[in-house]
Amino acid sequence: MVAVSGGADSVVLCYLLFNAGFRFVMAHCNFQLRDAESSRDEEFVADLAKRLGVPVMFKKFDTHSFAVSEKISIQEAARKLRYNWFEECLNADLFNEHFSDQIKNKSQHYRAYVITAHHRDDNIETIFFNFIRGTGITGLRGMLPVKEHIVRPLLFASRHQLSEYAGQHHINWVEDSSNSEIKYSRNFIRHKIIPLIEELIPAAKENMGDNIDRFREVSMIFEEAMKNFRNKLLVQKNEDWMIPVEKLRLQKTVPTILFELIHPFGFTSGQLNDALGLMDSQTGRYIHSGTHRLLKNRNWLIISPLQSQEFRTVIIEEDEEHVLFHGGILHLKKKTISTTEKISSDLFKAELDEREIRYPLILRKWKTGDYFYPLGMPKKKKLSRFFIDLKLSKNQKEEILVLESDKRIIWIPGYRIDDRFKIKPSTENYTELEFVIST
Repeated sequence: MVAVSGGADSVVLCYLLFNAGFRFVMAHCNFQLRDAESSRDEEFVADLAKRLGVPVMFKKFDTHSFAVSEKISIQEAARKLRYNWFEECLNADLFNEHFSDQIKNKSQHYRAYVITAHHRDDNIETIFFNFIRGTGITGLRGMLPVKEHIVRPLLFASRHQLSEYAGQHHINWVEDSSNSEIKYSRNFIRHKIIPLIEELIPAAKENMGDNIDRFREVSMIFEEAMKNFRNKLLVQKNEDWMIPVEKLRLQKTVPTILFELIHPFGFTSGQLNDALGLMDSQTGRYIHSGTHRLLKNRNWLIISPLQSQEFRTVIIEEDEEHVLFHGGILHLKKKTISTTEKISSDLFKAELDEREIRYPLILRKWKTGDYFYPLGMPKKKKLSRFFIDLKLSKNQKEEILVLESDKRIIWIPGYRIDDRFKIKPSTENYTELEFVIST
């Protein structure tokens, strides 16, 4: 499937593929950002597909509304919409429909690809933008010719070479007027910064093109090294990833390694100093990206996905000492009674008689009908009434979790333990619980 805007680059790509004997489907995105010009581009692509005898698909997007709702730039919104649609197309039955004769009895060899017309100048602008914005080694290698299901066969060619080819072969295209607007960051780099650099060093583009090849090879070596660091320093536990702080400290290039470990989870170079600061911070401190939280928990940095869905019940087995959940950590420690030890008054800590506890424990949201025996009271009380007495707001009540043992609520973290589980004069061993909220 070939992404076709109607510009010189994508039109030349279509003719090259067509003349080389490839069969393909064209895909055109109408972002509805340039009024009549957007409609003109769509009509041009429809006519091009007709002339080449190639199937074509069109998709209209409300790009402005998407950018506002996602709080991103127009360019970023268009990129997300475009690639999300391409993904949908590849997962549909589109290729079965158009290429059934080719893939019949060959399903084990069949794979769908999106082909784009990105060229050398696009790659130079991408690397330049990544460099000034802040990036790791992978940002300096630029776009790859093949990455997963995306293929970019024109990265070797310059914008000028593609335009020359179009002129020599009498290939028509349409010009996107927004390409000249320097309010867009890439266009500013293209029309302002790079020309100034070329005044100083005329061969700048050629040199940068050569650098791309070297950076790509360097990134391959670097990635092999990072695989070793990931194996040593990333420990997966369910949906979470854990980094041992002391092991990380032993490395010679801690900032670079930490950035590469957390970058795949959406953390940026601008957050690196804050991430490094977590190594020496107290338990419970954290930073977050758009998708994940990086949390300091004693001797670990923990990467956890941010969850928008309802809290999920957490099962706690007897041998667990640190339990992660979306919203914090629960620490459990078995202790022996000391005559000099005082019971903590911290509402987010609980000391419970070990004899009364039955595993597994369950951490969950409270629900209507729940009851417990509040500390100091001989009679049970419904949680709903308990919260009314505390004059809690609706929002406060919605956030409350309870810890349950053998269908009995033993603790409401932040509020009260159950009287039946308190430490008694006969208690010899107890479990200390600490509830650390990170949201």
